[in-house]
Amino acid sequence: MVAVAELKQTLAAEASFCGIGAHSGKQVRVSLRPSRAGRIVFRRLDLGGREILVNPGLAEASQCTVLSQDGVKVRTVEHLLAALMMCGVDSVEADLDGEEIPILDGSAAPLVEIILRAGRKPLAEPRRPFRIEKPLVVEDGDSTVSLEPHPFFEVFYAIEYDNPLIGKQELGLALDPATFRAEVAPARTFGFLKDAEGLRARGLALGSSLENTVVLDERGVVNPPLRFPDEFVRHKILDLVGDLALLGAPLIGRVAARRAGHRLHLRAVQALVQP
Repeated sequence: MVAVAELKQTLAAEASFCGIGAHSGKQVRVSLRPSRAGRIVFRRLDLGGREILVNPGLAEASQCTVLSQDGVKVRTVEHLLAALMMCGVDSVEADLDGEEIPILDGSAAPLVEIILRAGRKPLAEPRRPFRIEKPLVVEDGDSTVSLEPHPFFEVFYAIEYDNPLIGKQELGLALDPATFRAEVAPARTFGFLKDAEGLRARGLALGSSLENTVVLDERGVVNPPLRFPDEFVRHKILDLVGDLALLGAPLIGRVAARRAGHRLHLRAVQALVQP
């Protein structure tokens, strides 16, 4: 008999939330429903219930992580996927009436609380973690993501920005649900005031605001205070965890990223699942 801790989990009750998409600027409602399917699937209610699977092969990067299947997209999935994985939820139907997961306060903390309030219940299917079996490195110039065998899930991230408040930041964490909830989930997305006009001209960041994004100019944070002195690198860890969740199973191994982003995260995840 498989112990409860080794079984896949779904939600014990339905959970819903709504808000603005960071890029679309449109109001979207999301309902997370218990599922016996053993996997996470998104369903676009505004497109007649068209489904998009959580699959690395369907993922692309466009200032966020996007899942695209047969012309149907769901954007900005990384925070929700990170929250589900780190709360131990393997199977759920995520129904939404628009294209983009709401950004909420720019972090995963509200999503974690929503999931924890809903609770979990076990399925009959065993949970099989994804174990990194051999070292792997993906590179793009001076940006790298390296993966190697390790007895538990550990992440390291290093960033460097030409901004006096950020500069160089790095952080390594052994991640479990409690550590994720306290040290990573509250870290908010961030952006630079000088980039805002260019992003909006490309149809991006239309819903970004001082309420959901840490905004920096040449002097510092436009909308203080920060939640952590190194909130920027912590948010990069959050994004990395969300992209790793595309594997559809808890990861066992060590992942180190330097000057990376969604595009390189996805390359690493896709390399992991290649035969």
